[in-house]
Amino acid sequence: MLSIAGTDPTGGAGIQADLKSIAANGGYGMAAITALVAQNTHGVRSVHVPPVPFLAEQLDAVSDDVEIDAVKIGMLATTGVIHTVRDWLDRVRPPVVVLDPVMVATSGDRLLDADAEQALRELLSRTDLLTPNIPELAILAGEPAATDWAAVVAQAGRVSVRYAVRVLAKGGHLAGAELPDALVDARGDSVEIVEFPGIRIDTTNTHGTGCSLSSALATRYARSGDWTEAVGESKRWLSESIRHGAELEVGSGHGPISHFAGLWERGGSETRPAPAEVEAQWWEHIRELRDGIDELPFVTGLGDGTIDRDAFLWYLAQDALYLRDYSRVLADASRLAPTAEEQAFWAGSAQGAIAAELQLHESWLTSEAIEGARPSDTTTAYLNHLLACAARGDYPVLIAAALPCFWLYQDVGTRLHPLSHPRHPYRSWLDTYADPAFEASTRRAIDIVTQVAAAVDETKRAEMREAFRASAAHEHEFFAVPTSRRPTPREA
Repeated sequence: MLSIAGTDPTGGAGIQADLKSIAANGGYGMAAITALVAQNTHGVRSVHVPPVPFLAEQLDAVSDDVEIDAVKIGMLATTGVIHTVRDWLDRVRPPVVVLDPVMVATSGDRLLDADAEQALRELLSRTDLLTPNIPELAILAGEPAATDWAAVVAQAGRVSVRYAVRVLAKGGHLAGAELPDALVDARGDSVEIVEFPGIRIDTTNTHGTGCSLSSALATRYARSGDWTEAVGESKRWLSESIRHGAELEVGSGHGPISHFAGLWERGGSETRPAPAEVEAQWWEHIRELRDGIDELPFVTGLGDGTIDRDAFLWYLAQDALYLRDYSRVLADASRLAPTAEEQAFWAGSAQGAIAAELQLHESWLTSEAIEGARPSDTTTAYLNHLLACAARGDYPVLIAAALPCFWLYQDVGTRLHPLSHPRHPYRSWLDTYADPAFEASTRRAIDIVTQVAAAVDETKRAEMREAFRASAAHEHEFFAVPTSRRPTPREA
């Protein structure tokens, strides 16, 4: 989207407003500056027009390199500037041209030299849509300014016929609570009029509304190819932006609109992290828990093979009990997952928790030993945390809580496995969690969770992070208990 217009150092009108408007309506804004304007929210103080050949260089520099989808034209100031833009349009022929004939500012200032008016009229034939305010419409019609809505629409029809151009008639300068607009096309055998009703907003933040609306129209039409849709969507966006303009507290006169109010309200202004950033931040978030796991006698004993066999068997029995409910948690994650790919992954992981890991347990324990085991307080606490997350039906939080059982086991198993040897007493456990297939599953789990975390808002991301940390803390305790436990009444 290319804006050809003058500047506004306060940012509410001209090029600065155009670029904001284009971005807010889904386009990529570019700009060629026709005039440097010293103005603020009270009015224009002076205008400096750079050498016309420099404007031609700006226009050619853009069109020589970038495919332009639409052009919005604003302040042109002089005959030489208008002729330069006209010649460029004839050479390049951009697919969409919207002209905001900047002759009179909202403040009442005259922004176009009187001797340039005829040159501007000659430019209208290169235009797809004209967006004058009521005083500008009257100048183009060569008539007094209309004083009621019917007269505005009729005058727009005459301008449309005279210059063979589609006109957006705007009621902003009329008195009253109503604020209608109308798309008027009298280029054919009949006049087509599409009206867009509106309600006047009680505010002084109207600086740059014409610039902003015309840029929004060019952007919206380039996306949809439908003028009626473009006007309707642009008008809704502009109304929302006007309603929030006073919140900016810019200037003491006619302040600007808030171009990004809707985006800020619905999407916020916080930058969302990339999935890789989430992964790094969360891994660092549990650093002390990971360091603590590495120092536990059970883990160091797994590494060098010195852990007491009874402690290991007790741990395996508890892990078997844990995995039965953990598989149900993963099944819930599959049920809640928004995509078929995620559903398949969590369902496959639920099946794997039963088939692969329980196979490891059964190679060490009899089925009677597994069935006769009673869950420890630590096992119960961990499962209560996971089952509570599942009961909430909150997919992002649930998968964050499920992740440490992948990530920490794969991390421990991968780092301890090189310390083992073929006759290591617990080699089968190390083989299970250092297995490339488990590593691939862990990688996929991390990717899914961090992609979800990167897409949600900060509040939900914080909930996910704390559910993840809580599970990591439970994992720490799960590894700590086998070598430090005393039988509880539950186990007796």
